[in-house]
Amino acid sequence: MKKVLVIVGPTAVGKTALSIELAKKYNGEIISGDSMQVYRELTIGTAKVTEEETEGIPHYLIDIRDKEEAYSVSEFQQEARAWIADIHQRGKLPIIVGGTGLYIQALLYDFQLGGKTEDADTALRLKYEAFAHEHGKAALWQLLKETDPLAAEKIHFNNQRKVIRALEVFETTGESITAPKEEPQRLYDYFLIGLTTDREVLYQRINQRVDQMMANGLLDEAEKIKAIPDTQAALGIGYKEFLPYFQGQATLEEVAEEIKLHSRRYAKRQLTWFRNRLNPYWMDLVQHPETIVELEKTITQWLEAKEWKQNESF
Repeated sequence: MKKVLVIVGPTAVGKTALSIELAKKYNGEIISGDSMQVYRELTIGTAKVTEEETEGIPHYLIDIRDKEEAYSVSEFQQEARAWIADIHQRGKLPIIVGGTGLYIQALLYDFQLGGKTEDADTALRLKYEAFAHEHGKAALWQLLKETDPLAAEKIHFNNQRKVIRALEVFETTGESITAPKEEPQRLYDYFLIGLTTDREVLYQRINQRVDQMMANGLLDEAEKIKAIPDTQAALGIGYKEFLPYFQGQATLEEVAEEIKLHSRRYAKRQLTWFRNRLNPYWMDLVQHPETIVELEKTITQWLEAKEWKQNESF
């Protein structure tokens, strides 16, 4: 199997800097695994790598869709696999970098997506997240109970992620998430790095990043999509929070606080996803930057090994 290096983790934990450093060391090229960085014109709020930051390393799947367009996990799956093949053919190492868990999992394993079987569509997930935000977790679970009682019996109402997942599966496939399925097969010899740090440190970094985004002109970006509030791009964190401001119902300070809150919550969900689903090789390079030496040793061992199989968890 082709070797693929993968870097995941929550927002504001240093994925971009590490990916460029490793790309320079291991002759790599970078594929973005982020569901929002695909949109042109949305740069500040999606924390896209700048041209200067790339240090000449090629990046793919960034700025490939207009802000009015939808972008699904199946499209990412197809396009990222094509880039992996292309990068390998040129004798380089593909490095996937991102925080969108569904994208990473769908890429690394042979999940069948697309059309009516696509059970990980971002817009569908956002719909149920919005329902939960408006009506609460209990009401969301009640909806699952009415839709898929077998799944509701096995999923606690407080586990919002699993409740939403079950609703997604039933709506797109007509089958219960509890129905037996074949275990998806791994497609690549991947090495998966998970970046994390102390919770309070992470939250402080997120807050500082949001303040910097506001100072850099995030409002101007949000104004570009205020006329299309129901699109996938406009529903992203860092943009949807401006709607009350545009309606005269919130101040910019309140908007910034909402972005920080939603970003912190999203970071927590990202960490939970990666811990439960993909079991990465965890590193805290924020508080322990010296441990990159050990990380590079491990990557070298993986590259030299015939096959490296990380523990899998679904």
